[in-house]
Amino acid sequence: LKGVSFTLKPGQKLALVGHSGSGKSTIGRLLFRFYDVTSGSVRIDGQDLRDVTQTSLHAQIGVVPQDTVLFNDTIGYNIAYGKANATQDDIIAAAKAARIHDFVSRLPEGYETKVGERGLKLSGGEKQRVGIARTLLKNPPILILDEATSALDTQTERSIQESLAEMGQGRSVITIAHRLSTIADADQILVMEEGRVVERGTHEVLLELGGVYSAMWQRQIMEEEDFASPVVELKGATPVNPNKDVSLERNWRAAPIG
Repeated sequence: LKGVSFTLKPGQKLALVGHSGSGKSTIGRLLFRFYDVTSGSVRIDGQDLRDVTQTSLHAQIGVVPQDTVLFNDTIGYNIAYGKANATQDDIIAAAKAARIHDFVSRLPEGYETKVGERGLKLSGGEKQRVGIARTLLKNPPILILDEATSALDTQTERSIQESLAEMGQGRSVITIAHRLSTIADADQILVMEEGRVVERGTHEVLLELGGVYSAMWQRQIMEEEDFASPVVELKGATPVNPNKDVSLERNWRAAPIG
């Protein structure tokens, strides 16, 4: 990183965007004190992170990563991992907040259901909700969303984003994003390039600027349009020979779609 500065207040959402290697994840590592800065400082409530232990620091920060790591144990155990001595009521309350309680309740073994190695018995969306519940149980004042929905399909992502929005209320939220549509409501967006902040502002301000962020936004819109599912229509289809058992492709003649 080179001269990166920002201030994030409780209840605000900061988004970091940029290409791979631009420095987004480095900011998250600095907050966790995986390494210290060589110049400048990182402060929480005015206290330099170099003066606090990693244990006390990690207790204040919750992370929802792109791929939530689950243990080969029960759903209840994986949620409770976020807080020592969590009660069953605590686990259920967190699961309800993460919108996964109804799903778990329908399982034959409920919260005692084994998730399999790395959670392979759960879908991507279900794994993320377990991770969200785990973080909610921890109840940290600072939340880092590290491309938390980038591996999910659009419909699942939209549902998870609603849970994340509720989760972030009253907390300082830092979102490392790939899909720009997920951070359009951020109070501040930092556009990173080669370890520097090249643009900053809200979604609307950055679009009006017509710079790096605007170009990224337009590119993603075009990509989404290119990969959109085709519309399938059948107009005036007439059987060539309805009594003859031939392949579907040969048995029907459909009017051109246009």
